[in-house]
Amino acid sequence: MSQRIVVLGGGTMGAGIAYVFALKGLGVDVVDPSESGRDACLRIVKHVAARAVERGGLDSGESLMVAERVNVQKNLSAVQAEPLLLIEAVPEDFALKVDVLNQAQGLHPKVLATNTSSISITSLAQNLDHPESFIGMHFFNPVWSNPLVEIVVGAKTATETVEATKELVDIIEKESITVGDNPGFASSRLGVALGLEAIRMVSDGVASAADIDKAMELGYRHPMGPLRLTDLVGLDVRLGIARNLTQAYGARFEPPQLLIDMVERGDLGKKSGQGFFSW
Repeated sequence: MSQRIVVLGGGTMGAGIAYVFALKGLGVDVVDPSESGRDACLRIVKHVAARAVERGGLDSGESLMVAERVNVQKNLSAVQAEPLLLIEAVPEDFALKVDVLNQAQGLHPKVLATNTSSISITSLAQNLDHPESFIGMHFFNPVWSNPLVEIVVGAKTATETVEATKELVDIIEKESITVGDNPGFASSRLGVALGLEAIRMVSDGVASAADIDKAMELGYRHPMGPLRLTDLVGLDVRLGIARNLTQAYGARFEPPQLLIDMVERGDLGKKSGQGFFSW
């Protein structure tokens, strides 16, 4: 069993996961079929490492070593088998996740994980040969600074897999919570409920986005308001999660028309430059 991890998907979350493990000395293979995705992943890793140098958290030599530990690959065939962890961080689409996980299990990782924020772990594991080794590891954006990992236990997840996953979280010096496999788990179910209500308040003209956020930041001591957080997560991501939760829990998670309209016109938040705030 190698002391390497594999990340499927080189987007913001995948790059963040790669960075935090590389920071602790592990080799990381990031697999992304898109050349632009692979290039973007390396840019993110190098940028975050450079920012750490500016803040005094790393020296220039350490920053270079972190970047060197991350290798990008076009497909799984280029990756060494039996990694310590293989985690998928592809978009929040059930069919896509099932497809990549079915391919990934051929590498026989000690822990096979998904970074899903809302999709059932048990349902994703239905076609896996070893569902006992499969688990949810829900990281939060930005991965390099957010201290939480939500560990989600499926119906067939083995106790040994849960313990191994907790050890992986300890390696990257983050905190974990362990939750059962209910749609939305703990964090997304609560966070999306607050975010959707804030969007409804904007739509109803209750207050500006900035003032709604200020109410939660100052009145309830949230480090970031629900609308700025929605921008950071991505409005398209929030919409996808809301639709998944609507199927599970009904109309209380029905996405507001304002959210649907903003996604349709490409106002996705920070990644597009415009959401509830300009970035």
